[in-house]
Amino acid sequence: MTDSQTQFLVILREVCDPKPPVRLTADGFGVRERGLRYMTNPADLCALEMALEMSGSQQGAVTVVAIGPSRLDDHLRLAMAMGASRACRVWHSALEGSDMVADARVIARIVDILKPDFVFTGQRLLDSGDNPAPALAAANLGMPYVTAALSTNRKEELVEVLRKSDRGATQVVATQTPCAIMFEAGCCEPRYPSHEALVSALEQDIELWGVAELGLRVHDLGSAGAVLKKDRCSFPRANPQRVETPDANLPAFERILALLSGGIKPREGKVHALSVDDTVEQLMTIFKSEGLIDGSSP
Repeated sequence: MTDSQTQFLVILREVCDPKPPVRLTADGFGVRERGLRYMTNPADLCALEMALEMSGSQQGAVTVVAIGPSRLDDHLRLAMAMGASRACRVWHSALEGSDMVADARVIARIVDILKPDFVFTGQRLLDSGDNPAPALAAANLGMPYVTAALSTNRKEELVEVLRKSDRGATQVVATQTPCAIMFEAGCCEPRYPSHEALVSALEQDIELWGVAELGLRVHDLGSAGAVLKKDRCSFPRANPQRVETPDANLPAFERILALLSGGIKPREGKVHALSVDDTVEQLMTIFKSEGLIDGSSP
């Protein structure tokens, strides 16, 4: 990459539309792809929009990268129609079966090759929630990163990021470049490309990177480099029923069966507005009736 422009790297990821019904594979370790509708992760599109806005004001260039099979070319062409200047797809059969650790290793290598000033991507995946791979990649590279970002404002060598904090609050943090920023979905409205831009994107080339271009060892990728192994998938029980709290006098086995049948029904709460002495007296009465303290205690 040239040094004359501010370089943005946007990581695009594919997710499943949560609306169609999901069916598990026969072995129970995955989801059947038939009937699923794939889409670009909404939070990643917001990150792309932020990169395009910043690059427009700073005469920068935006590179989009996706890791996956050939169907991800559609997402990359959408990004190019929106205004990205370069698109790369990284894929090899050795990348199959990876986990967050293996994905972070690949992302870190991509960042190390392209050496961007900014790495933008989404904070969460629509179909699986938080994805720590980009943040882990930045940490492995010693690069500062900011999560839950809502907007950015560059001031000379520093970048101010407005991010979500606890309990609905927001805070402004400052970091230096190069840095990685993970955006929240809905923090902006991604632009809609024109018909001419979509047609033009169909004719543009998408770079394909494999293991050779990454320069990584095969046994560090995919299932071979995964630390978190896959387990069987299951669906949550629909509309679980509440049951009464099991009788403490029942055998343990029967109490466990009662709990597994639907959970514990919460007790009815009561609010008492009493003085301190009366509150202590009432609490002691409750503790004695529940057998938590000896009734003969003062």
